[in-house]
Amino acid sequence: MTGPVDDSLSPGGESPRGRRAAVLVLVIAGLLMLAPFTVDAYLPSFHAIGDEFGVGQAAIQQTLSLYLVAFASMMLFYGPASDSFGRKRVILLALLAYALMTVFAALSQSIGQLVAARVGQGLAAGAGVVIGRALVRDLFAGADAQRVMANIMLVFAAAPAAAPIIGGWLHEWFGWRSVFWFLVGFSLLLMLAVWRLLPETVEYRYRQSFAPAFVLKSYARALSHPRYMQLIIVFALLFGGMFLYVAAAPAILIDHLGQDETDFWKFFVPLVIGLILGSRLTRWLAGRMGMTATMGLGLSLTGLAVVYNLVQAWVQPPDVTHGVWLTVTPITLYVMGMATTMPALNLVALDYWPEQRGLASALQGATQMAFAGLVSGVMVAWLADSLFALAVGMAALYLAGLTLWFCWLVGARGRGQNEKGPLP
Repeated sequence: MTGPVDDSLSPGGESPRGRRAAVLVLVIAGLLMLAPFTVDAYLPSFHAIGDEFGVGQAAIQQTLSLYLVAFASMMLFYGPASDSFGRKRVILLALLAYALMTVFAALSQSIGQLVAARVGQGLAAGAGVVIGRALVRDLFAGADAQRVMANIMLVFAAAPAAAPIIGGWLHEWFGWRSVFWFLVGFSLLLMLAVWRLLPETVEYRYRQSFAPAFVLKSYARALSHPRYMQLIIVFALLFGGMFLYVAAAPAILIDHLGQDETDFWKFFVPLVIGLILGSRLTRWLAGRMGMTATMGLGLSLTGLAVVYNLVQAWVQPPDVTHGVWLTVTPITLYVMGMATTMPALNLVALDYWPEQRGLASALQGATQMAFAGLVSGVMVAWLADSLFALAVGMAALYLAGLTLWFCWLVGARGRGQNEKGPLP
């Protein structure tokens, strides 16, 4: 594995190497953006797809849930594969498969074909998220890594918010199939960028075995590591709190708040703003505040948002048709806190496995997206009939994450973890 780049390669630098690093960050951000964008760009089209194929919304919801299940399960393959065969080769093959399955989705003539295409998309899309996170830690170190991860996580978390806005306008102008053609073009552009711009960061002498017994043993070691698992489950729970509202957005905006398919921006633009603010905050804190303290600050912000959300959902009349901003404000604060917390969570978790960052990133991503699938397939169905029920669901996810983080903090301090990351 190549070592982290030096300061001259930090993003925003004036040197040619600094500019090249900024380009690499954009490529990695695009890789992480593809999967969540695929999740949410077609949300405004749910009703139209159901009408065309003559099925209910429960059937359409399965195109989302099964995508997430496939996405999460295949991530467990891409992590060890990239540790063994190199990052670049695995990404290119996965992007090619994604483009083919997205063409299939755009041409679907039945709900069964669309579900199959979405599963195929999920199987291919996991490579970008897994390998993108590993690339950050391959290429950058210290405060630079924290700043880069803040930018990357901003894109990864902002994609679910921006995607329905773009998807809504594409649906309005050209119909729901245009969303998938847009994704075909995006994946082909990413393939070109990876081929021309992305270096291989795993040298042959550092490559790991891809033998099934070795991979299974490595996953067993990771799963049995309490502090690593605590961090990645905290990550999944925090993301689940946001994703609960993202997946329920059609019901929230159209059914509860009386909005149209082109009004998704009223919900998602504020979320993007919150993510930008959180990303800027964690970039500013990098080098000024330790990663553990940064996590604590971000969790405090999300806690304030959860309380605010419960209060506003309780007092808001159930038949309100003009309460978009009242509903969105606490969610914006929540994602700001989440965006502050997640870069530090990611980096500290990856540092538990410096020689197998692909595998560590895969398990982290699989846990996150499998939980997102559970949220979209189960919790949304239970809670989307009531804004207050959704607020309670977010609060439950947050409290579970906060409790687990405190358990990690106590265990880490007990073993002498310092502010630079986990000790061996």
